[in-house]
Amino acid sequence: MYLMTELILISPLIIYSCVRVRKLIPGTVFKNIYLLFFILLLSGYPIAESLSHRDSTGWLRWTMIAGYYCLPYLLYFILSVVTIDIGILFLRILKILHVNTISGDRFRSALLGVCLILPALVVFAGAWNNNHLAVTEYSIRLPRKSSTINELKMVFASDFHLSPITSDRLVEQFVQKVNALHPDIVMIGGDVIEGHGIENLEKFEMQFRALSARYGVYAAPGNHERYGGGMEEFFRRSGMKYLDDRVEKIGDAFYVAGRNYGRRGPRRKPIEELLEDAPEDLPVILIDHSPTDLDNVSRSRADLQLSGHTHNGQLFPVNLLIMPFHYEIAWGTMVKADTRFIVSSGLQAWGPPVKTAGTSEIVLIHAVFH
Repeated sequence: MYLMTELILISPLIIYSCVRVRKLIPGTVFKNIYLLFFILLLSGYPIAESLSHRDSTGWLRWTMIAGYYCLPYLLYFILSVVTIDIGILFLRILKILHVNTISGDRFRSALLGVCLILPALVVFAGAWNNNHLAVTEYSIRLPRKSSTINELKMVFASDFHLSPITSDRLVEQFVQKVNALHPDIVMIGGDVIEGHGIENLEKFEMQFRALSARYGVYAAPGNHERYGGGMEEFFRRSGMKYLDDRVEKIGDAFYVAGRNYGRRGPRRKPIEELLEDAPEDLPVILIDHSPTDLDNVSRSRADLQLSGHTHNGQLFPVNLLIMPFHYEIAWGTMVKADTRFIVSSGLQAWGPPVKTAGTSEIVLIHAVFH
């Protein structure tokens, strides 16, 4: 199960935090109630992941939602306890905080309240952040070659992760925001639907069909489309052209190419083979769900690659401690050789509906052909 390895690796910190806070609680009864709470907290995420693999309605749906919130709460509970204890140790070394103060009932009660309430406030802020769509703008220059246009306004979004716990208004809000930007083209970078499928896809299909762009809407698959399988019809019914290891010529203006995710299912084409259908006469825009294979792409005829997948780590400090070791670029923009790469932090969070790193992002790109 995803993230279980990470939870096992930090198990010493989990045990330390549990024991440390339990010592602050007066009375055996309350200590045991807290211990039961902590066991439920620790088991919440595995339970939620198990329920996500089947049709969960009614009370099971609410159990899944509560379970998903347990993971970020547990993370910030641990960070709060460890950070506070390091701070207390530092103040004791400087002789600012006396041992008698630390052992006093008022101090212990305040410390207990902070350890339990602070993580909840962080999770609440992360949930708010996840539910508010933001637009990130880039202005870039791309080679004109023989294109008949001078500029292009693009919207890119990825990682919707539509699931049973998704707000009914998410796609509607997304469409409204995108249409208000008046883009020339909209590109979707995969992971639109959770891989195990959800009911009432017709509702989302109807909402996506309201997207308006001069050159249309194009989509490439992500890993979650591979888990579910058979998603091409969903994209088609949503009014999108599905580019799975395929290139589409947009008039005499530019090419759009979409890559197969390639880690499950059919092997994806090497970038050189994929772009054989995109001669060097026009700019090439590549949609690749994951920002990998950057060296090969930078040596290809692709001028711009748009990616998602990383969520910019989603939860602080994952974005700082883990993402740099997995991706050359986990969020933002960079130029490598003659290719520009732009990576989005995703429209929504995966799993826990909480974002404390990055935003729920719609990417707006103003490209000038020169």
